[in-house]
Amino acid sequence: MDWPGRWNHVKKFLERSGPFSQPDFEPSDQMLEFLLENCKILVIGAGGLGCELLKDLALMGFRQLDVIDMDIIDVSNLNRQFLFRPNDVGKPKADVASAFVNRRVPGCNVTPHYSKLQDFDESFYRQFHIVVCGLDSIIARRWINGMLLSLLEYDDDGNLDQTSLLPMIDGGTEGFKGNARVILPGVTPCVECTLDLYPPQVNFPMCTIAHTPRLPEHCIEYVKVLLWPQEKPFGNEVHIDGDDPKHITWIMEKANERANKYGIASITYRLTQGVVKRIIPAVASTNAAIAAVCCTEVFKVATSCCALINNYMNFNDIEGIYTYTFEAEKKEDCMACSKVVQTLTFSEDDKLQDIVGYLTESTIYQMKAPGLTTVMNGKNKTLYIQNVKSLQEATKPNLKKALKELGLVDRQEINVADLTTPNTLTFRLHLTTPIQE
Repeated sequence: MDWPGRWNHVKKFLERSGPFSQPDFEPSDQMLEFLLENCKILVIGAGGLGCELLKDLALMGFRQLDVIDMDIIDVSNLNRQFLFRPNDVGKPKADVASAFVNRRVPGCNVTPHYSKLQDFDESFYRQFHIVVCGLDSIIARRWINGMLLSLLEYDDDGNLDQTSLLPMIDGGTEGFKGNARVILPGVTPCVECTLDLYPPQVNFPMCTIAHTPRLPEHCIEYVKVLLWPQEKPFGNEVHIDGDDPKHITWIMEKANERANKYGIASITYRLTQGVVKRIIPAVASTNAAIAAVCCTEVFKVATSCCALINNYMNFNDIEGIYTYTFEAEKKEDCMACSKVVQTLTFSEDDKLQDIVGYLTESTIYQMKAPGLTTVMNGKNKTLYIQNVKSLQEATKPNLKKALKELGLVDRQEINVADLTTPNTLTFRLHLTTPIQE
């Protein structure tokens, strides 16, 4: 399986010290054995960045790899996701990527998981030494961030048990721009601490898409936002699936009808899917550069041979090549990694929908579908749940009710669950009266 000299390039870093070695680094031939046989890495995402990550990690000597991805291969992936071939279209990315690496790199054992992150519990994530992310979803980043924070254990004095810490290396790309960061949960800034660093989602004004469309994207948004809910082409309970060819084709055809009416250029399937899924065109060279940085950091975390980046690196090759590393700071009142209870300040005459709207629209929280519960007189009370249809219908009338009408009082704790985290967040309500205002 191994041949003479196969790992010489790795031994040069592990069996001798160098100018960038950590003071406590002790060169040893046992470190290579740890990489080859014991170190377990979880790769999240098997797309453009994920393919590069799997390739780099396997060639660096990491043999115990797991990969999670919930997508299937589309023909548009083939120009940059090099582990896939035309006959792989329609197959799960995780299965095909792992099989390719296992064939190509002798001795490597990549285990695929064609599923969502949310399908696994704490025991699954605890088995790994390092998590490395190649995601294109902020929601997924926030969820895995919350999961890793939930694994942390503290002693009676509040000191972190370092053995419960699971490092995460996170990479992201957007066209010719990218970033890589090292997150040590509970020690360095987490994803929520720097949520404002992520680019805002592009939204088109409703008046434009409804009355004065000027771009093909406006026509697609019109069909997606207005026509789909009205016509329900595939049934009342069917939501748009960006990976379903029938859904995308229907949206494309309707968007083209509207484009023709307003003299707008014809709309392609690829553009339609890109708008529906909020896809940003990917560049293979950016993926390769960011993956290389991420895998270098994985190697440094696993071996302690060099200092980690501290702690956020930006990359830009729009004009030349530019990189910049800076130290992102922990947010003292971070809702995810601090132990500070968040405060929601509202008037007792405000409606419950005002709280829900604030949690979704605030740049601090950016929640997607918050569900609210509380405890009254020792009993749990559901205020509003929107991701379960029966509960949504039962609790929807509460949205129009004033907070005092719901029996909420000052300093009452409200528990909030959301798609962005596996953990329930606790908020303390600060209610004011009209006189105080």
